[in-house]
Amino acid sequence: MHKFARMERLPPYVFAVVNELKMQMRRQGVDIVDLGMGNPDIPTPKHIVDKLTEASQKGVNHRYSASKGIPGLRLAMANWYLRRFGVELDADSEVVVTMGAKEGLAHLALAMLQPGDVVFATDPAYPIHPYASIISGADVRRIPFGKGRDFFEDLLAATKQTWPQPKLLIISYPQNPTAEVVELEFFDKIVAFCKDHNMLCIHDFAYADLCFDGYKAPSFLQAKGAKDVGVEFFSMSKSYSMAGWRVGFCCGNKEIVQALTRIKSYLDYGIFQPIQIAAAVALNGPQDCVTEICDIYRDRRDALIEGLERAGWIVPPPKATMFVWAQIPEEFRHMGSVEFSKMLLKEGHVAVSPGLGFGHFGDDHVRFALVENRHRINQAVRGIKKALSGES
Repeated sequence: MHKFARMERLPPYVFAVVNELKMQMRRQGVDIVDLGMGNPDIPTPKHIVDKLTEASQKGVNHRYSASKGIPGLRLAMANWYLRRFGVELDADSEVVVTMGAKEGLAHLALAMLQPGDVVFATDPAYPIHPYASIISGADVRRIPFGKGRDFFEDLLAATKQTWPQPKLLIISYPQNPTAEVVELEFFDKIVAFCKDHNMLCIHDFAYADLCFDGYKAPSFLQAKGAKDVGVEFFSMSKSYSMAGWRVGFCCGNKEIVQALTRIKSYLDYGIFQPIQIAAAVALNGPQDCVTEICDIYRDRRDALIEGLERAGWIVPPPKATMFVWAQIPEEFRHMGSVEFSKMLLKEGHVAVSPGLGFGHFGDDHVRFALVENRHRINQAVRGIKKALSGES
């Protein structure tokens, strides 16, 4: 039997255990409320779909496109940053279009890293953050964060204990899965740390717009000197509910952006051009739809938090993202997140993501994705209450 070295470095997929059980139960006719995968259910706003429909009728748009993205879309992204954050970007050299942030991260790791390089990623983290580096052949060190920890103390300790010195730090705020948020001062400290230790930084900004209760997420690129050390990925998947369209951007440091641009020129011919045209319309057009989408997630968050409280499970409401990161109730914590998730599925007919899938420091949590309407969330809460109380 042949072995493939890169595949050997990838661990078993933790989420597969819960997903397989979920599919078995569905085949048996059980109605599962699926709050596991963060797959947005809100339709893409009509004016964006209309532009896609119009552009797709023109034969000139059916040809190969530009792998780095059409000029109009890169300019729309640069203008978005200027309006939102006062950040100036050169659309030609500091912006490249990617097929979602996930593809961009994976290919950027391939462009930047080689065997022997060391990368720092958080624990917990969205899986592509550590595994893009692992697939590229680099070694990953996980930096724990959470309640009672000082991220910069842990970062400094890990740096002192690592040889060779780390080449890259990958972070994301607002964070998936924990929904943790930061202020601009945090990014100022990140930039200073990277400069002091000759380290580069990638910031994943997928949840830039999904912020609640007066909180506004800062951009990493707002920090003084950020473009000297790193780049930021933004995705249209959540802000504009365009997950299946696969449109993202890598912006910032010219050297890093050009490395991604160059490797993409070998790997793809760009996103289907009508999608890029529609994405430019989304960025340039009225932003009411972004506010409406955010309001829907806030309402779902409130429904879930209030419902969990009624079930005796107290969870602080997150200030951002489309997720609720919930510490497992104390009496069930010994089970670990995988077995607890299986219990919620079997006894409550609710699917969640086990925290272990995001890193060892997540094993006392589960993640809820707010991808069902309020009625279904209320149904999920009833199932959870039943599972927690041991009702038959």
